Amino acid sequence: MGVLDSIFRRRRAEPEVQGHRGFYSLHDGFDDDAWEARWDDLDSAVARKEKERLHPWQRDYWRDRRKRWWAVRIVAGLIGLFILLVGWLAITAPLSKSLEPIAPPQITLLAADGTPIARNGAITDEPVDVSQLPPHVVEAFLAIEDRRFYDHWGVDPRGIARAAFTGTGGGSTITQQLAKFTFLTPERTLTRKAREAMIAFWLEAWLTKDEILERYLSNAYFGDNVYGLRAASLHYFYRQPENLRPNQAAMLAGLLQAPSAFAPTKHYDRAAKRMGLVVQSMVVAGYITEGEARAMRPPALDVRMKSDLPTGTYFADWALPEARELSETGYSRQTLTTTLDSRLQNIARRVTSRAPLGGAQVALVAMRPNGEVVAMIGGKDYEKSPFNRATQAKRQPGSTFKLFVYLAALRDGWEPGDRIDNTEITQGSYRPKNSRGRYSESLTLEDAFAQSSNVAAVRLLGEVGSDKVIETARDFGITAPLAEGDPSMALGTSTMTLLELTAAYAGVAANAYPVEPRAFAAPEQSWFEWLVDGPSTLPGSVHEDMQRLLRAAINRGTGSAAMLSVANFGKTGTTQDNRDALFVGYAGDLVVGVWIGNDDNSPLNGISGGGLPARIWRDFMTQALGSGAGGDRPGPRASEDPGGPVEPLDVPNLDDIPLGDGNSRLRIRDGEAVFSTEIDGVPVDIRLGEEGVAISEEAIEEARRRAEEQRNEAVRRELERQGQLEPAN
Repeated sequence: MGVLDSIFRRRRAEPEVQGHRGFYSLHDGFDDDAWEARWDDLDSAVARKEKERLHPWQRDYWRDRRKRWWAVRIVAGLIGLFILLVGWLAITAPLSKSLEPIAPPQITLLAADGTPIARNGAITDEPVDVSQLPPHVVEAFLAIEDRRFYDHWGVDPRGIARAAFTGTGGGSTITQQLAKFTFLTPERTLTRKAREAMIAFWLEAWLTKDEILERYLSNAYFGDNVYGLRAASLHYFYRQPENLRPNQAAMLAGLLQAPSAFAPTKHYDRAAKRMGLVVQSMVVAGYITEGEARAMRPPALDVRMKSDLPTGTYFADWALPEARELSETGYSRQTLTTTLDSRLQNIARRVTSRAPLGGAQVALVAMRPNGEVVAMIGGKDYEKSPFNRATQAKRQPGSTFKLFVYLAALRDGWEPGDRIDNTEITQGSYRPKNSRGRYSESLTLEDAFAQSSNVAAVRLLGEVGSDKVIETARDFGITAPLAEGDPSMALGTSTMTLLELTAAYAGVAANAYPVEPRAFAAPEQSWFEWLVDGPSTLPGSVHEDMQRLLRAAINRGTGSAAMLSVANFGKTGTTQDNRDALFVGYAGDLVVGVWIGNDDNSPLNGISGGGLPARIWRDFMTQALGSGAGGDRPGPRASEDPGGPVEPLDVPNLDDIPLGDGNSRLRIRDGEAVFSTEIDGVPVDIRLGEEGVAISEEAIEEARRRAEEQRNEAVRRELERQGQLEPAN
């Protein structure tokens, strides 16, 4: 205290001490007020020094400054709210979006030969320019929709009140309507109305009135799947909007309130009545006189653009998302050429419609080895069920999945002649059975694949390892969940689409994998792109061995009903209880997959992969590949008389001869003739040898049992139809 006192104390003259009579004062030289003032100055100086060390974000900095503190907080909050609002509007209502069509423009899909196959999307056209439109066109829309459009700031309280009391004009301004159908959903809530108002102010702040009106007229819906004034004037009156007559403009303006209800192609009387209201609104607004209004008659329609193309097919529905990605953005209508082959599509439709399916569904996919889809059937009737069973239904592939098991083994060093145990599995929790209970000590891989031995496939999976099988399936484009260590995977218990499975077989056909199914021709890769991102290939010996197995499955295995007179490769597939029946294979330059099943996943009646699906595949391939199933047969030529009987070697394929429709065959094996056919879906072999004729009694009994079940089922359905029997749940 002595130091501070010495600093702040001022030197001044000592008061003169006067003498007193009787006593002496001891404090006459001490001034209390002066000392208090000095201490106040000291406290203020210390407080200032302390506050200089504080920062604005510290609470003590604002102590004793309450008014300033709250003022700063309020201003900062308003600035932050404004920034958030501007950011929200910039994200949810970008101005560029109002320049885009609100509905996807129309796309026409063509087959590869130019044949139109489907047309989907809205009818749109180029935007209008308000400065190029006649005054009566603009006035008609302003009179009925927003009379004070050029006077308000996006929201018009007077217009709302007038609409409420008179019933004419819209409660929402043109700017609000543009905000609504461009940026918002059609829900009717107060929050959406508030967002609509904010976006309207946003549009008014950044766009001119003419720009708002142009974007509104270019995007508004006029009924009949038509969007925009230009498209509407061409659709209803076959003329450009710049040439519209007053009565035509008035009718178009009247459609905006309820386009579907007032569309003149379907409800001309309603449209004419609504037009009268527009004309009266133009009189009230001062755009036309009473005399001009009385002279205005409803216009005649001139609709020339009609389409008899379907809006969708199984192929078109699958191709449309890819078409949208390829098409240019904007209002113009697009025409895109697909990979669909109209001739092959007709063949696919013909062979599937003729197949005796009963109540089952069918799917067929045909593609080139590079993945270009040339034919697609997704069900028996698109009109009744547009669900695409080729691209959307995920079903078990059955034994067609064995392709990946055997291919993994070949990649791991196995050869077609190597043997695998084919005895019955009697131990373990998973004990699959072979079809018709046929077992043997062992089989070569080729024979096991041809006969579709289940026990051999499961054992081979265990030998090779499920991880390698999964890796092989993934390499060829299979994306379905595959559980490592699951032995049932060998028999195709994982679900996948027919399109995905067929594309995997295309990878084997082309020896270039993975293959991506596509509806539009892929651009050719440059040599650098091919080098960096080109497809993978199998070693030549592995690919040759796999094709050897696939060919054996048709020529002398479960797929014999699919045999062609040219090189053919494929595999049958039948799931548990005959719920799915498949055949997938390739010949020539076509890879085709066929599936048959019930939508409710119930068992099929007597249909297996080697039966009806194989025959459909063969019928399609025979017609698709042409005469001789793709091979050019030489014409008759003159030859010398051999001078003796025709030797057996002169007759091709004497050991395996298709008979009739190809579902029956005659084979010569080990000195005996084997006649193979099907009875109600049950394969039956009749052998003729030195011991006479031999027929499998088990197969005949199975055929009889199935025939009896089918007869009982037919009787039950007939009784249900006649109401004499309650339907089964």
